[in-house]
Amino acid sequence: MTTRHTSNALLSRLRAVPGIRAVSSYRREWLVKDLVAGIVLTTLLVPQGMAYAELAGLPPITGLYTTILCLLGYAVCGPSRILVLGPDSSLGPMIAATVLPLVAADGDPERAVALASTLALMVAAIMILASVAKLGFIADLISKPTMIGYMNGLALTILIGQLPKLLGFEVEADNLIGECVGLVRHLADGAVVPAAAAVGGCGIVLILLLQRFLPKVPAVLVMVVLAIAAAAVFDLGEHGVGLVGELPEGFPPFTVPTVPLADLAPLFGGALGIALVSLADTISNASAFAARTGREVRGNQEMAGVGVANLAAGLFQGFPVSTSGSRTAVAERAGARSQLTGVVGAALIVLMLVLAPGLFRDLPQPALAAVVITASLSLADIPGAVRLWRQRRTEFMLCLAAFVGVAVLGVLPGIGIAVALSVLNVFRRTWWPYNTVLGRVPGLEGFHDVRSYPQAGQLPGLVIYRFDAPLVFANAKAFRDEIRRLAGADPRASWIVVAAEAITDVDTTAADILEELDVTLNANHIHLVFAELKDPVRGKIERYGLTRTIDPRHFFPTVEAAVAAFRLRTGAEWTPPTTAEQPAPPEPDAAAPPPANEQ
Repeated sequence: MTTRHTSNALLSRLRAVPGIRAVSSYRREWLVKDLVAGIVLTTLLVPQGMAYAELAGLPPITGLYTTILCLLGYAVCGPSRILVLGPDSSLGPMIAATVLPLVAADGDPERAVALASTLALMVAAIMILASVAKLGFIADLISKPTMIGYMNGLALTILIGQLPKLLGFEVEADNLIGECVGLVRHLADGAVVPAAAAVGGCGIVLILLLQRFLPKVPAVLVMVVLAIAAAAVFDLGEHGVGLVGELPEGFPPFTVPTVPLADLAPLFGGALGIALVSLADTISNASAFAARTGREVRGNQEMAGVGVANLAAGLFQGFPVSTSGSRTAVAERAGARSQLTGVVGAALIVLMLVLAPGLFRDLPQPALAAVVITASLSLADIPGAVRLWRQRRTEFMLCLAAFVGVAVLGVLPGIGIAVALSVLNVFRRTWWPYNTVLGRVPGLEGFHDVRSYPQAGQLPGLVIYRFDAPLVFANAKAFRDEIRRLAGADPRASWIVVAAEAITDVDTTAADILEELDVTLNANHIHLVFAELKDPVRGKIERYGLTRTIDPRHFFPTVEAAVAAFRLRTGAEWTPPTTAEQPAPPEPDAAAPPPANEQ
């Protein structure tokens, strides 16, 4: 009985593994489509893997090792049927910014690979632990405006960093400004290799034209094949054009990377930033492709899948990976039905390394730069930044600050700035929430913002005040000061009704301030009244003991009920608008926040 129970428990756990579950539910009619999609996908995986490895400051072969292992790792533990993982253009500069400062002065490639593999293992640990702790919401730490600014800065950084390789020379610099200065200096000195510039420039044009007019044609593969042919026909290596050279033969070896203890702290800092960007990419891409098929996104399982993919890459001389929207789209268009597509791609790359390691020997380095530059152009979202400028200037400034942070301070500080700006923006909205006075507008039900309707009628002795945020330590004093200002205004109010529907919380700091405020108002014969306060918040107020000072009878279910009670008590009548016809509300200024929803 115990043996049977143990066996059933083991089977249950095995079925919980996404890859095992996918195999058990696989349909025979998917096989041909997955095989074809895998072949098509491989034509993109190989050149991009090599190009993004060089973007990360690593040997091209590591991009192929990484691609093989991350595809296999995600196929076993990833929940999505068609998401494709691999080296990514958005992670490349982050990996380089983390690894290259730690590499010895002679640029030892073996040390760089060991550092990058350790970085992948750290990213894996972060992602898996975050999955266990159900921390998928961390992806929301980067708001859309700051992400647009970050990606635009990243695109510019990649573009400037790859231009020297495209033009046939090298620039040694630690930041974007230094790279720009070095680029201009080399251009002025005539360091451009004409053959390299021709290959790189034609490569960019060809990729962009094919992507624009023949989207179903594998543009990168076509460009790479033509570049290899040009290198052979015109002997580009003898004309100063760098070539990839012979790749190591065979399957990547299992390797546990070793690095000095002193390098672990800076590596961990980089791993946190990479994990955050990878998580945001994964949730975004998973949501986009799941929406097309009506499937549910399982964020915590996605994190685990990406974590296992990074773990596999890190143990076989690879570097950190993320999901790729472009490669997933290629797989989807090619008819992919399951992760067998990625397994086929990994198997074909292994076959290439075993049987034909010299296949990309004559691939020009400027062609790889062209692949990276065209990928960087897809990261940029200039129309998104323009839209922010037109719609909301404050969020455009966040976008601009994130862009400048990446461009001036670097990629890793840039992601820190993007996260900090997103969090500060949330705090700013809580600290200084929208608040206003409400009045009655003829012909409209309810009570409305006097900023939108400046001629709204008022009841003498009554102020209806709306505060659009939870009442917490950060904004409680601002709330108190505004209530005091309204209490001291002329004509004097005897009731200040707080339209409290948007007040979803009251913390202890705010409760103490409310108590002091109510005591002060009572001393001046002014009553603080609450309307539409939610039951959980009302419960907190009672637990805090605020009903010792705030009259329990001064809590009303609606603003209308509070107004009716005031009128019954005082006999007040509405002050009519200054004109018979109420004008339409003004158009909000593009630079100012829009009015809050009306009551």
